[in-house]
Amino acid sequence: MSADPLLRAAIAHWGPRFVANGVVLTDFEEVTGSISSYDDWCSAWSARAAHHEKLGRDALAKSHALTAGECLQRAGVYYHFASFLFVHDQAQMRVAHRKQIECRQAALPHLRPPGERVEIPYQGKKLVGILRKPTGIENPPVIVMAVGLDSTKEEGDAYEAPFLARGMATLIFEGPGQGEAQYDFAIRGDYEVPVKALIDFVEERSDLDAKRLGMWGVSLGGYYAPRAAAFDKRIKACIVNGRLDRIVPVADAERLAREAKGLVELMMIEDGNHIATNRAYRWRSQSADWMKEQLR
Repeated sequence: MSADPLLRAAIAHWGPRFVANGVVLTDFEEVTGSISSYDDWCSAWSARAAHHEKLGRDALAKSHALTAGECLQRAGVYYHFASFLFVHDQAQMRVAHRKQIECRQAALPHLRPPGERVEIPYQGKKLVGILRKPTGIENPPVIVMAVGLDSTKEEGDAYEAPFLARGMATLIFEGPGQGEAQYDFAIRGDYEVPVKALIDFVEERSDLDAKRLGMWGVSLGGYYAPRAAAFDKRIKACIVNGRLDRIVPVADAERLAREAKGLVELMMIEDGNHIATNRAYRWRSQSADWMKEQLR
């Protein structure tokens, strides 16, 4: 084990999240085991991402679209994890960030179901999201998905899948200070402002049922989602938290459940870490079931 405290902390804290969100366990073990300093983090993960990207590009050249989508999606996640929180070397971080966008964009037409990049007008510029719609369902309900402080829309496949499988569309986006928007807008706490722009966008689409709209948030997005719901009555929200969360006190989730108006169900994963990624099988599908029932 490396003596670098930053590297040790990254491995201990992020391992469950990486694996739950699309990183192959063997890759996680090999990449983290190959470096001794956190300074090598971005380059090591980018190199492994490039391996998966090549697999995807080779599959595209052979017209193996499904394989290409899987490999390019995985490459995008790896580039994301290469870049996130690597702010002390912004040159490396920006390159990896551009690559994650490029790879997931290349993957979108070949995913099942496919996705599309959407750009939402916002304060003279734009916010960017990815819209995916369940196969064979006309005008599905839609889940607007708010990412966290260090997550991006390119990490979203594992979060989107349970909703898509249950007949709901997903619109994952990056707000001010997040992902692509970090270069144009400072982060802001009054997240109901950008969410209003997202919902207005949904209402303009003829292929989505804006009257059946749910809001989902992960990590910091778990604050943004209920805040937006408090201001915009077009939203219903579902909150999930882990009892052993080292970042967000469990009492905050319990207080939110007590004080929220309307139907509330608090799902507490007793041995769950931050976002309960170590026990994803105990809340992701169940949350999607709950949301489906609310949006009937």
